[in-house]
Amino acid sequence: MASALSERLSRLVKTMRGQARITEDNVQDMLREVRMALLEADVALPVVRDFVARVKEKALGQEVVGSLSPGQALVGVVHKELAATMGDGVAELNLATQPPAVILMAGLQGAGKTTTTAKLARHLVGRKKKVLTVSGDVYRPAAIEQLKTVTKQAGAEWFPSQTSDQPVDIALAALDYAKKHFVDVLLVDTAGRLAIDEAMMAEIRALHAALNPIETLFVVDAMQGQDAINVAKAFKDALPLTGIVLTKLDGDARGGAALSVRQVTGAPIKFAGVSEKLDGLEAFDAERHAGRVLGMGDIVALVEQVQAGVDMQAAQKLADKVKSGSGFDLEDFLGQISQMKKMGGLSGLIDKLPTQLAGKAANVGAADMDRAERDVRRMEGIIRSMTPLERRKPELLKASRKRRIAAGAGVQVQEVNRLLNQFEQMQGMMKKMKGGGMMKMMKRMGGMGGFKGGPPR
Repeated sequence: MASALSERLSRLVKTMRGQARITEDNVQDMLREVRMALLEADVALPVVRDFVARVKEKALGQEVVGSLSPGQALVGVVHKELAATMGDGVAELNLATQPPAVILMAGLQGAGKTTTTAKLARHLVGRKKKVLTVSGDVYRPAAIEQLKTVTKQAGAEWFPSQTSDQPVDIALAALDYAKKHFVDVLLVDTAGRLAIDEAMMAEIRALHAALNPIETLFVVDAMQGQDAINVAKAFKDALPLTGIVLTKLDGDARGGAALSVRQVTGAPIKFAGVSEKLDGLEAFDAERHAGRVLGMGDIVALVEQVQAGVDMQAAQKLADKVKSGSGFDLEDFLGQISQMKKMGGLSGLIDKLPTQLAGKAANVGAADMDRAERDVRRMEGIIRSMTPLERRKPELLKASRKRRIAAGAGVQVQEVNRLLNQFEQMQGMMKKMKGGGMMKMMKRMGGMGGFKGGPPR
């Protein structure tokens, strides 16, 4: 939905550039584009109708102020209504109860409940909470083992369960253990099915009645499309849902389920799964997500990602090194690759840039992005196959060493040579930046007309 709606609205803004005001006709043109983009994203038809009606009502009374064009004003209305449809600000987890606070995870099999349980455990551990997880999925032994593994990776505690036990008995035993061991939060992973059935609903209703959880989170696959509305209705009828977790929001169908499920359940979207890694869970901010859907990017999330992923001391050390001209080596290059990986890689960074700001990078094809990510991983593998001395002194890399490095990284010698050539070019740039060289370069570019509005000579 993100790219489709963004592209359609961008075209509309361009076509309306010469128009002086918002009229019934140009609103109809915009609503047609919005309606098509939402339907293509598998947003439920009743949700689309309601959304379009609200946008039309708000847009026709909209005054075009300042330097805004009618197209830009209309996009502003769409942005505001998108945010309102998906929620209001950030919905926090409610943990205001006598510990342990019980959180029940509900959803279909394959939606990502078990992984989300571990991600949520990691999120809460980061908030200094003592967390216990337990699996009530007695139908899939692999689910119990999976939860055990990912809980350990998340830094939380896991309560053992057996497939021969009853889910309610497992949950009550975990709750008793949590009370005795002063656990802050108990996360209960439940069984799912490939489709809604009465047995599953009866079981999760019994779990809810036995545990009386303070939070009942509905985990739904953001790529599920139209079927998400039927699943949401069934869970809403069975349980008093307090929140929604959207998984796989980094996939292609971004946003469709977010609009449908929020509207059907009335429950706020509290978290979004943005990657498969355990730290890939974000508090859902409706306004920021609406901005990403419309191609406005999410600069706030990008800044937060940089702050969390960048080692500021290492960055300062590198800056001082470049400034003094003491040499940029392959160890520094490897450090930069590691920093980028912590921030979600190339795709993770570009995804949060506004379409206009990202330019060609934001519209690069998936195949090209995958190729770029592979190139970065290949460079990392080559550098890691070198000894620390070779990273500090690349001039030592003669034919025999290059063959050893290529074999260690599983690449051809040509790839090693290509990396070294790229590194030499980067070193050259770093030398030019030494002692104010960067300003001289900018001035020179400004003088050649390559830098509009650059520093005066």
